[in-house]
Amino acid sequence: MPRNRMSRRSFVRTAAVGVGGMALARTARSVRAAPGANERITIASIGVGGQGSAHLREMVKMEDIRVAAVCDVDQNRLDAAAKVVGEGVKATKDFREIIDDKTIDAVLIATPGHWHGIPAIRACRAGKHVYVEKPICHNIKEGRALVEAARENKSIVQVGTQQRTTKHWANAVNRIKAGELGRINMIHVWNAWNTREMFSTIGHAADSDPPPGVDYDLWLGPAPKRRFNRLRFHGTHYFFWEYGGGMMSEWAIHLFDVVAWAMGPQINSVSAAGGNHVWKDDRETPDTAVATFDCPGYTMTYSMRHGNGWHPHGDMDHGIEFFGTDMTLQVNRNYFAIFRDADRGTRKPHYIETGNTGLWDHKRNFFDCIRSGKQPEAHAEAGHLSSIIGHLANISYRVGRRLTWDAKSETTNDDDANKLLGRAEYRAPWHL
Repeated sequence: MPRNRMSRRSFVRTAAVGVGGMALARTARSVRAAPGANERITIASIGVGGQGSAHLREMVKMEDIRVAAVCDVDQNRLDAAAKVVGEGVKATKDFREIIDDKTIDAVLIATPGHWHGIPAIRACRAGKHVYVEKPICHNIKEGRALVEAARENKSIVQVGTQQRTTKHWANAVNRIKAGELGRINMIHVWNAWNTREMFSTIGHAADSDPPPGVDYDLWLGPAPKRRFNRLRFHGTHYFFWEYGGGMMSEWAIHLFDVVAWAMGPQINSVSAAGGNHVWKDDRETPDTAVATFDCPGYTMTYSMRHGNGWHPHGDMDHGIEFFGTDMTLQVNRNYFAIFRDADRGTRKPHYIETGNTGLWDHKRNFFDCIRSGKQPEAHAEAGHLSSIIGHLANISYRVGRRLTWDAKSETTNDDDANKLLGRAEYRAPWHL
């Protein structure tokens, strides 16, 4: 895949379909015994479109993994997933059947964000391990609830921020932690994709009946009841607040997670501004935005645009710049480079290392940790703290003012903002 297309395509194909569930059991159960060295891990895939299908295609190639079940509310996607796995796989629209199946060791959840929390928490309480796509949950309160459920039930939880298990990302972070750049004083995070790369406009669409084979009520789950609309479904659901948070939380989490990995997750305040400046369509999340974070000892900015793909950082349509007193480091999914300030005229790298950010190693880390009992690289707490960064930027954008963050209580100084830390109401019978 061309270098300047990888991140954008990875994002736009992650429209996995959500599935249903029931009220969570209140009694914690002990986690299943770790499979032996020669025993296959039995896993079920919940949400098998988009990123979920990519995970599934890799897992069926792993000799020590048995995919026992697939789950999706879209019958077309469910049928396609069952064919990928082959004979003997259980296929269901209802994830309750998977959670209640005592033969399943772990679940992989690649649903829309509004369906991350409830099935993940219930899986932990049923004694299973969980791989859940990013961001870890639809909102901050759900994320904290999942962290606690994992801890209480001793479940291994891996979040789909796969940079943590990729060599060139790890090497870049290690160099930062070793002080090679000097004192980090500013960090810039960005996505720069043009109108063609970001769908063009999603347009306008009237409400309608759902497509044949889709259990739309189950897809909505805890979100408010409303009629089906194709723009709020496959491929573009993350542009609507009830189901996601647009680029700020749905994709930038990958980059925020690397900053938290290298520098620590603490932020003191955030201020975000932007709007739908390019497309006058039905999306709710911004197509253009900038967020500024005050962090201990440094300032971080994040910029996102859908209307112009110019890359001021060479061929990096996405990435992070760490500015130190001695050197600057640029990193994205393809490589990282270190520049000395003395070479800024030529922009000749002092050091460069290429890489490739995939999913295989990240899942292998998850499965290895199920066997060993060790925490995975992108464990629940790390995924939650990194997800907070994008969620807070979105909340600042929505309330229109700067927010101060209290990491201990996980609240802000703003009553309106605090109302957005969790879902105002869970549609019955769904709740945390």
